[in-house]
Parts: sequence; C-alpha cells; structure tokens
Amino acid sequence: MIKIEIPNPDIVITKSRQVGEKVEAPLSSVYGFTDYNKIPRDKGGIILFFNANDDLLFVGKARKLRPRVKRHFEDTVSPIKAYRDEVYKIAVLVVEEPMEREIYETYIINTLHAKYNIDKVFYK
Repeated sequence: MIKIEIPNPDIVITKSRQVGEKVEAPLSSVYGFTDYNKIPRDKGGIILFFNANDDLLFVGKARKLRPRVKRHFEDTVSPIKAYRDEVYKIAVLVVEEPMEREIYETYIINTLHAKYNIDKVFYK
C-alpha cells in the first residue's frame, strides 16, 4: 500500500476586505484578495480554495501558480466561476514535479472531499 501525506501549505492568503469596501492602500483587489505577490510566479504546484468555514471547495494544479490563481477569478471558463464569492482562503503547495502534482491533486480531492471537483472524484 502506498502512503501519501499531504504537505503543509507553503503560502496561505485570505480575503482581507469585502468587495466594495474602502481600503487604505490602492492595491489591486480581485474578489477581496490583495496578497497575490506572495504566490511564486514561476513555480508549479497545487492550489486549494477554502470557504470561511474551512471547507475545501476546489483543488487545482498549475505549472505557474500566480497566473493560474488569478485566472480562476478572471476566466469565464473557470470551474469555480459561479462560486468565486464563496472563496475565503487560498492555500498554495509548491510542487515542481508534474507527476507529483497530479498525484497530490487527485489524492487531496478524494481524501478531503473537494466540493466542486467533479472530474477526478472516486468516492460517492
């Protein structure tokens, strides 16, 4: 039997303000997230989206993390496009190896029961 341990997140960003509220600094805010600069631009890894109750909503993987996280909030074809307002916290795991990313993504989806991942679900 293979034992897989989910690594701890390298970066966690949370929604700092509600959309539409005044902020003291003129930072770009997409759905309330302003700390995108903490996410590595040219590293690959796993992205975990959580709601305010710490329930896992969606798991994704990317070759370049920061652009992919931003695209989830801008694309019209993103799997979480209807649930963007529900996202409260984003956790990022840096995983450089593509095969490891695939394994971790599938394992996390099925172990933590991601709510909006429907294509890689093995539990019912």
